[in-house]
Amino acid sequence: MSSYRSHLPQLDGRVFLTDGGLETTLVFHEGIELPCFAAFDLINRPGGEQVLRTYFERYASIAVEQRRGIVLETPTWRANPDWGSRIGYDARALADANRRSVALLTAIRL
Repeated sequence: MSSYRSHLPQLDGRVFLTDGGLETTLVFHEGIELPCFAAFDLINRPGGEQVLRTYFERYASIAVEQRRGIVLETPTWRANPDWGSRIGYDARALADANRRSVALLTAIRL
């Protein structure tokens, strides 16, 4: 499972990178429509997973170039029953979107 289950390297006092605002970047810089500002919806759209992958890989590349660790979070802060229902997601679809979002970041992890 996780390589860092018993020790989180970002707690060692070293500098780690993170991303710069997923939804803001997608909406205002790339012109992508996100219903209710919900980036997790991209995981189910044609080409949407690649949009997310490109966004996260951009930051991962910077971390590699700078020889730094990186902390990324899934695009799922709106993938919950309250927000999900507003854009047509039931419990099963939300669970699937959450699992697929974790799988995407796991695949990006070096």
